[in-house]
Amino acid sequence: MTKEEIITAVRDCAATLGHAPNVAEFRTFTKISKNQIRKSFGTYTQMMAASAVQREGSGCVVELKSLFLDWAGVTRKLAKVPTMSDYELEGRYSVRPLVRRFRTWTQVPAGLYVYAQQEGLEGDWKDVMEIITNHLQEETRQARTFETPTIMPSRPRTPMDETSYGKPMHGPMNCAPTNENGVIFLFGSVAQEMGFSITRIQAAFPDCEALREVGPNRWMRVKIEFEYESRNFLSHMHAVDGCDLIVCWTHNWPDCPLEVLALENVVEGALRKPRE
Repeated sequence: MTKEEIITAVRDCAATLGHAPNVAEFRTFTKISKNQIRKSFGTYTQMMAASAVQREGSGCVVELKSLFLDWAGVTRKLAKVPTMSDYELEGRYSVRPLVRRFRTWTQVPAGLYVYAQQEGLEGDWKDVMEIITNHLQEETRQARTFETPTIMPSRPRTPMDETSYGKPMHGPMNCAPTNENGVIFLFGSVAQEMGFSITRIQAAFPDCEALREVGPNRWMRVKIEFEYESRNFLSHMHAVDGCDLIVCWTHNWPDCPLEVLALENVVEGALRKPRE
């Protein structure tokens, strides 16, 4: 089948339905396969553009709920987090609205996971939430596996079985934290200076309950979760509505919907370089 024949089929299908067809509708009405679309146009979106049939119209703003439902449907169908090519072919919309909201395609799963939590959609999309969680955990594992620390030629290599430390610094700890326990200790040491009064530490989520000074003689209760990196909040599958503040060492979750207190920034002025 030629490109011209496929374009004619797209236009005929749109005329019959009264709107631009999604992938399922198009395949039902035309019996044109994915491989034929890929071979002739590359993606479903490019095919629609070539046929001059706009799926949403120029300048149309798609609600996030519609984007989530469509993306989640594709994820459920594929049983995996879709790549950009997957979504272009299987989704109702192009990738652009999602990329505009979350800046990069790699941030889409985490962003939509948080959105689903906020809107109470986990129950209907439990399988999709699990797929996202596994995807994020695998990303974290791979990042740690393939991360290669830069070693200056003048520095000796450290044996693998030797204990490693964070940056030397002034304060209650000689060295910066390298794990969540270090974050908890450091926060406890500086909490009073930052206007917190800790009332409870527990093993369950959230890790901590404290009173926070918000004005003269005014304190408010705040629920705190400790993480070494703020993005670990996602990997640990914590509910956004169960926490008010993430206290971490490094903040690496740009789209985090919660307030984040990165201790690395709080004590940055106290860091000092190691002696040479």
